[in-house]
Amino acid sequence: MKCLLIASESAEVLFHWTDPEFQQNIQEQYGASQEEGQGLPAFEDSISTLFAPIIISCSTMVDRLGDSYTSFTTENNHIYILHQFDECLYIAVNGDGEEGEDDLRRKIYVMKKMIEVLFGMVTLSGKLLRKELRPQDTEQRARLWKHLQSLLETYSHLRENDQSFLVEAVERLIHPTLCEQCIEFLERRLVQQLNSSVERAGEEVLHAFILVHTKLLAFYSSRNASTLATSDLLALIIMAQNMYPSNVDLDDPGPEVENTNNCPESFYTPEPSPTDRDSNVRGSTPVFEFMDPDIQMAEDSLQTLEVPPPDPSTPRRVFLEVSSKDGIYPMMPHSMYCLPLWPGITLVLLTKIPTNAVATSVYKFLEAFAKLERRLSEGQEGSAATRGQLTIHDIRGKLDKFIKALGPSELQSAQLQNVWTEFKNRAFARGGSGFNRDLIPWCKNMKTQLCGIYRQCFLIEAGPADIPQRLSPGLQERAQTMVQEKLMDWKDFLLVKSKRNITMVSYPDFPGLIHFICVDRSTGQMIAPSLNITERTTSELGKGPLAQFIKSKVWSLVRTTRCFLQKGYSTVTLRDGDFYFCYFLWFENETGYKLEAGDIPILPDDSAPIGMLAWDYYRKLLRYYSKNHQGEVVKCYELLTVHLGVIPTEIILQHCRQLASKLWEPSRNPLL
Repeated sequence: MKCLLIASESAEVLFHWTDPEFQQNIQEQYGASQEEGQGLPAFEDSISTLFAPIIISCSTMVDRLGDSYTSFTTENNHIYILHQFDECLYIAVNGDGEEGEDDLRRKIYVMKKMIEVLFGMVTLSGKLLRKELRPQDTEQRARLWKHLQSLLETYSHLRENDQSFLVEAVERLIHPTLCEQCIEFLERRLVQQLNSSVERAGEEVLHAFILVHTKLLAFYSSRNASTLATSDLLALIIMAQNMYPSNVDLDDPGPEVENTNNCPESFYTPEPSPTDRDSNVRGSTPVFEFMDPDIQMAEDSLQTLEVPPPDPSTPRRVFLEVSSKDGIYPMMPHSMYCLPLWPGITLVLLTKIPTNAVATSVYKFLEAFAKLERRLSEGQEGSAATRGQLTIHDIRGKLDKFIKALGPSELQSAQLQNVWTEFKNRAFARGGSGFNRDLIPWCKNMKTQLCGIYRQCFLIEAGPADIPQRLSPGLQERAQTMVQEKLMDWKDFLLVKSKRNITMVSYPDFPGLIHFICVDRSTGQMIAPSLNITERTTSELGKGPLAQFIKSKVWSLVRTTRCFLQKGYSTVTLRDGDFYFCYFLWFENETGYKLEAGDIPILPDDSAPIGMLAWDYYRKLLRYYSKNHQGEVVKCYELLTVHLGVIPTEIILQHCRQLASKLWEPSRNPLL
C-alpha cells in the first residue's frame, strides 16, 4: 500500500506512482460508487478525487496561516507525509507498515532530487515545471511518468538491498592494482582519445567512470572538471541502474565450486543476461494493470503505452553541480552516456556541452533577482535592497549583452527582452517606482523568463533538420570496445568481487564482530563487508534466516542512529537481544588527529532526511563544525558496528577504536 503524488496548488496531478495494492484499493473504493452499467473511472481521475481535499486544505492553510501540516495518520494506520516545494505539493503514503515517516520523507526528497537532475533550473519556475511534468501530449506524458516511476522503483530497490544506498555513500571495488590501472587507462587513453576526436561535436568529456553493479571500479575527472558531488554521483548510479538493471542471479558467475584440494576458489562463467526491463529483479509486473478495455482506452491509462528501451547512443541530459573559483553553480547541463560493457558492468561518460556558459549566466541572473525579491519581501527598499554582491546594478549591463547575444528571432528571447525593458523602466527610470514592493511581481516574471531561456537551450529537443550535438555513435562504439578489451580478462572476477568486495574473514583480530559500516563523509565513500541475501550468492552468515535477520538489524540500526543524530547525539550504544550495536560520528584534521567533539545541531522532526543523496546534511555539518577550526581541513567519519552481546563492553569499544584507525589508510583502501 504505497503511493507518491506530485500535485499543483489547484489539485492538478503532475505525477503519480502507486504499487498494485494501492491501485487496487482505489479501484475498489471508487468502482463501488459507480452506477450500474458504467465503467470504472479513469485511474488518474480517481487518484485526483482521493487527494483533492488534502491538497485544497493544505493550500488554504498556507494562504491563511502561512503554514500547513506535514504528516498525519488515518484511522486505518495509513501514514501521509506532505511537503510543499514552491508551487508543487509532494505527498507520500504508506499503508502496509513497511515504511515510516523518515522513509516517506526521504522518498519525497529523492524524487525532488531526481527531477532536478532531469530538468535543472526549470524546477525554479513553478509554471514551467508544471508544463514539463504534465505535457499536453498524452504519449509524451506516458513516457515521462513511466521513466520517473521506474527511477523511483529503482531507488527503492537499491535502498532496501544495497548498503551504499542505505547510508547514501559510494562504495568502491577494493582492488588497488586493477583500480589504478583502470584510472590510468581512462586518463591516458580513453578520455584523451575522445577529447581529441573531431567526432565529439564540441562536447568535452569531463568525467568517466566504470560501474560494476552499483560499485565504483574506477573514476577519472579531467583537469578542467570540478569535483563531482556525491549527491550527483549517487543519482547517476540510480539512472545507470535504471537503464541497465542488475540481475544478481543472472549477471554473476555461477556458484562457487566446492574446494576439496586446497586450491583457489573457482567460478563458472555466467551466461549473458538480458538487458531489457524484463531482467529486472524487482519483477516485471507493471505499475498499472487494468483489465477493463474501457479503462485501457482512457487518456491516462499510461501503462498501456510501452516505453521503448533506451538507445545507448542517445545521451541523457542531466543537470549537475559545478564548483569553480567564482562559487558553486547548481544544475549545470551535462550529457550522460551510459554504455553497457557486459551485464552488470557499465561505462559512464559525462560531457560538457558547448553552450554551457549560457547556463552559468542564467544562474547568476536568477540569483540576483531572487536576492532582490527576498529583500523587497522583507521590507527593504531603495538602496538597502541592492546592497551586497551580485546586485541588479552589477548585472544590468551583462543582462543587456546576454539578451543581445541571444538574438530577437526566438519568441522566448523577445519575451525576455520585453519583460526586462519594463523592469528597467520601473526600477531605474526617473519616473519609475524604484526599488519597492511593486517590483516583486516583475522579479518573479524575470525569473520565469530566464528559466524559459534555460529550458529552450537545454531541454527542448532539436528538430530533425538540426545537427545533433553529441558524441558520434561510432566514437561511442570505439570507447565501448576499448574498455571491453581492457577488462575482458577481468569481467567474471569483477562480477564476483562486487558481491564479495570485503568479507569479515579479512578481520580476524576482532572476535565477536559480526558486521560494520564505515563512512568517510568528507569524500562520500563507504566500506562494509558484503551482505548479500540471494538464492545463488551467500555470505559468511549463510543465506538462511540468520543472514536475513542480521541484514534487517543493520537496516534498523541505521534508521535508529539517524533519529539520534537528528536530536544532536554523535554516539549511540544499545543492546538488542543477543547483539550489541555501536554508532560513532567524529571529526579529524588532515593529519588524522581526532578533534574534540562539539555540539551537533538539533534538527526539527520535519526537517530534510539525514543523508547525502537528496540533501547533503554532512556538507552542512562540516561547514558548521569548521567555524571553530579556521585554517584546518576538517573531515567527518561515521562507524557502525554489530557485535555479539556476550562480548564485554570494554572489548567492543576497544574494537571500535582499532577498527576506525585500521580501516582508512592513506591509499583510501582498507587493509585486506
